[in-house]
Order: sequence, then C-alpha cells, then structure tokens
Amino acid sequence: MTHSKPDPKLAVAPMMAWTDKHCRYLHRLFSPSVLLFTEMVTTAALLHGNQWHQLDFNPEEHPLALQLGGNDPIALRECAVRAAERGYDEVNLNVGCPSSRVQHGTFGACLMRSPPLVADCIAAMKDNVDITVSVKCRLGVDEYDSDELLNEFIDKVSQAGCSRFYLHARKAILGGLSPAQNRSIPPLQPERVARLKARRPDLEIIVNGGITQISQVEDHLTWADGVMIGRAAYQRPTFLTEIETLLATSSHANRKPAAQPSIEEILSRYLDYIAAQLAQGERLHAMTRHMLSLCNGLPGARRYRQILSDSKRLKLNDLGLLEEALTHVFKVAA
Repeated sequence: MTHSKPDPKLAVAPMMAWTDKHCRYLHRLFSPSVLLFTEMVTTAALLHGNQWHQLDFNPEEHPLALQLGGNDPIALRECAVRAAERGYDEVNLNVGCPSSRVQHGTFGACLMRSPPLVADCIAAMKDNVDITVSVKCRLGVDEYDSDELLNEFIDKVSQAGCSRFYLHARKAILGGLSPAQNRSIPPLQPERVARLKARRPDLEIIVNGGITQISQVEDHLTWADGVMIGRAAYQRPTFLTEIETLLATSSHANRKPAAQPSIEEILSRYLDYIAAQLAQGERLHAMTRHMLSLCNGLPGARRYRQILSDSKRLKLNDLGLLEEALTHVFKVAA
C-alpha cells in the first residue's frame, strides 16, 4: 500500500482516555487537514493482550497516526507492520509519557535516557514499513536534561531513520509528579526547541506544550515545521478551525481557505455519525462525552451539558437526549 506523507503543520496530540476514534472523528469535522493521533497503544496490549481492536478507526480520520508505547524493537516492528497494513499514515513512538505505569514498563519518557535503544526501535520499524515513523519526546527527563543531551538523543535517533520529532517543550520529572503535574509544573522552554531546529534544519520539528492561543501558533510557525495541540483542542475544538484558517491564508501553506461549517452543521453531522455508530453497537456515552464543551459560552450551554450528562438516559442509548440538549442552545433542534 502506498501512503502519502502526512503534513505535520497542525496535529492533535495523543491523549489517553480522550483521543479515541469518536473524538478523532469529531475533530476531523472541525479541521479537514489536521493530523490526528490515537491514544497511546502499548505493544503488550496488542501482542499479548490480543487487543487489536484498539487499532480500529473511521476512514474519515485520515491523515492518522498510531502512537505506540514500548521498548522492544521486535515487538514495535510487528505492531508497526500491522499498523501499516491497517492503513495508518504514520506510526509514532512514545518517548515522553511520564506516568508511573509507563515507568514500570520502562518505556515512555524513561527512554530518553537510552538513545541507542530508541534508535534500534526506530530502525526496526523504519526498515519494515513504508509509512512515516516518528518520535514524540520531551526536552529531557529528571537530571538527564540539557541541550547537549537533547542533541545527542536527536542525533542518535535521526541516524536510525527518524526525520520527524514532536517535542513537548518541557522536561519530564518522573519522581514525585503526576502526569497532570508534568503538564504544568516543569516550565515550558520552546526556545530550546527553536535552538534544536536551528541546529538541525534538515529535520521536521513540531512543537507541543501549552499552545492555547492563535498568537502562539503564529510565533511558533516562524521557526517550527508545525504545532501539536493538546488539551486546548479537546476543550475548545474550534481552536483547530482557527488554526486551519490561519494556515490556509498565510504563507505557511498553499491551499485555499475553505468555508468553515457552523457549530450547528458540525453537531448535525456528528449526530448522524452517532446514530450510525449506535446501530453498530456502540454506547451513546462513548460519543456524547466528547460533546460536553462544544457549546461553552453559548446561551443554554449549562442546561445542554446537564442533559448530556443524564446517566439513566445515556445507558438507554436515548438518541432523543441529543436533540433535547441542542434545543437549549439552538432555536431549532438538529
């Protein structure tokens, strides 16, 4: 299967318990070109837990990257091959997650201390698939944190064939901080990512971390190859539309700006998707949970959220719940 190389100018970060296939479908409605990522999927879950259903996705999600968690080159190679066979556009190795579960498995951010092992993992995947193989990492981890060590890591891994790096612009602290604290307590240092890009202009460097305003996107795109948006994309998916418009109307991309659908149109299309998924056996709550923030700031948004949180009706897969919720925000139900 021949794959085109996905454009990394705008990407949504992989987020555990958030970026499932329903969330990704919804994000695609807000941005036709954004590169979407799965939640991190571990090689152990796929190969030993036989949980291959975790690779399921909707065709509309393309371009789509699978993020893998693991540290065994052979296991990663097998999972990357299966991802390519499934039709993924990119496979990404997680070298940034600081959770205790990931630390126990000796992968994620721990791997920043082992550039040769990461290089072996990348080579094993790169040599066996024809899709993009990339790395998402931090600036460093614990005491392993300096420009010199970061350069050593990037140089070693790029020699193995990785030319695309997503850098969360802060270090990881593995002792004493939770994953949530690791997203806020270590200070953001995008200037270090910029120095890396200046030193290695041959690599694709996509910056991630704390990007919540369009002005930040504009600033980063003066030197970075792209931006990766995390929780801001989930909490305010219209941000993706704003960035999409910026990219389409600036020198950063050569594409004509498309007419942006209204929130009513997006919700109507998502309701059609929900109805189709319910017919295939999906649970209503699995899809409505991604809708709770969509109408924030609009009159009636509070009541909208209350209705969508009705556990009894959600358990009954009551599709009328959605139409009722929308009547509190829009004059005419979707």
